[in-house]
Amino acid sequence: MSSRTDRRGWFARAPRGFTLIELLVTIAIIATLAAIVAPSLFGNIGDARRNSAKSQVQILSLALDAYRLDNESFPTTEQGIESLRTVPITGDPPPNWKGPYLRQLVPLDPWGRAYVYVSPGVANPSSYDLYSLGKDGRPGGDGEDADITSWNGPVRQ
Repeated sequence: MSSRTDRRGWFARAPRGFTLIELLVTIAIIATLAAIVAPSLFGNIGDARRNSAKSQVQILSLALDAYRLDNESFPTTEQGIESLRTVPITGDPPPNWKGPYLRQLVPLDPWGRAYVYVSPGVANPSSYDLYSLGKDGRPGGDGEDADITSWNGPVRQ
């Protein structure tokens, strides 16, 4: 028997890899699918970040309202929203702090920056302004760059 035949006399085929054309076609198909799917996927990520920021602003607002019920005023700008976790050490101490008003650490916004807290607020002089400046970190903007505020209006500085 020849080394190229098997027991039954059939020619054994040498192991064969993919041809360059097969690899190029496969890469082209994958690139086309990525070009179609990627924009919709990244659009959903932007929407998810905005929705997350809105939810976090609402949760922080509820905690600030509970703080006010106990202490008759909101934390000052200097005391910040960290006073929802720990007793403030700056300014006048709260008269009846019963915190922590948040079970977890004060979160950063979905873009990795601290939420802006001002009390008394510019947009809300009788309470506070709490907001995120969105992806771009600047006032205004559209889409993922838009500001997320506790009062659902534009940021006034």
